[in-house]
Amino acid sequence: MSLSYETQRPIASDNIVAGAVYVLYGVGYFTGITALMGLIIAYVKVDDTDPVMQSHFRFQIRTFWIGLLYLAIGIPFSLVLIGLPIVAWWFIWSLIRIVKGGLLSIEHKPIVNPKSWLFG
Repeated sequence: MSLSYETQRPIASDNIVAGAVYVLYGVGYFTGITALMGLIIAYVKVDDTDPVMQSHFRFQIRTFWIGLLYLAIGIPFSLVLIGLPIVAWWFIWSLIRIVKGGLLSIEHKPIVNPKSWLFG
């Protein structure tokens, strides 16, 4: 006896999941933990999606790690005021990446250069 398996439809489309990760990153400005949740979701989804959404998940993963690097450098140096411009740059940089990525994911357009250190 053989069982037939149907391909299960996802609960949410990858566009919605990518958009949710961008929202979690935005909320992460206030909570921190939601950005980590978004990172985990991006890692889970990056390999089993279409190339357009794959570019978004790779972009989100890099946004998290590069942003963490900026904060790891900027916060300790803020004690001597050198880090304040670094933290300000991180805020502007990450905000632009979140908004740009979110808008492109809504339109189902890829991130042109997801490995970019700037804005993709």
